[in-house]
Amino acid sequence: MRFPSIGVFDSGVGGLTVAAALREALPGARLHYLADSGHAPYGERSGDYIRERSLRVAEELMAAGAELLVIACNTATAHAADALRARYPQLPIVGIEPGVKPAVQATLNRRVGVLATAGTVRSARFQHLVRAHAGDVQVLAQPCPGVVAHIEAGDLDSAALRRLIDGHCAPLRDAGVDTALLGCTHYPLVLPLWQAALPGVQLLRIESAVARQAARLWPHGTLGDGAISLSSTGDAEVLLRLARDHLGWTQARLQACSA
Repeated sequence: MRFPSIGVFDSGVGGLTVAAALREALPGARLHYLADSGHAPYGERSGDYIRERSLRVAEELMAAGAELLVIACNTATAHAADALRARYPQLPIVGIEPGVKPAVQATLNRRVGVLATAGTVRSARFQHLVRAHAGDVQVLAQPCPGVVAHIEAGDLDSAALRRLIDGHCAPLRDAGVDTALLGCTHYPLVLPLWQAALPGVQLLRIESAVARQAARLWPHGTLGDGAISLSSTGDAEVLLRLARDHLGWTQARLQACSA
């Protein structure tokens, strides 16, 4: 019996954090995760390029049986969610975006940091979130170039990555933020490094909220065999290693990708 799947994609391996939350929320659902690592990082690409890649990846996932699409990438959501919904009005689509509202609600000293890709920070969607929810709270948006590239290469704990993250966090420390939002799905894969660079700061992430929304839209309930398929337009072995070693998905299997 062929089960329908939930298609999940990101510019690379970062969306595995969202896929893990989906597995917890829907343990029986079949997941197909596609990492567009051959075209990463999206945060340094143009909006048109991101939309073109997102549409191509969605076509690949739908051809493989996806009946719900999860955009596990803040940058892709910001630049391509509307285009995907317009192209596929029949397909339930769940996006992800920086949780500015919960961060504003969580801060005690009215100073919040947002750690994200340059593409997310400059997007109209992110600017709208800040205008809509910040109020009198100071929101310091910090682009973090270079971090995704390290994670895509499988580097989760090198001295070079630690220095890079510490440098990106310096403006947030100087501003005295008490709450910081990890605004890229790659970043929780190196959560201890962010926490070390921001001692005493509350770090927020939003993967669970995305999973809850997907569970509400998934029409098949508990139906499925829980299988996990992985595809990549880049180095599939990095994706497989992270899925098995970091998430414990020892039964995950690689699937060919033509996106």
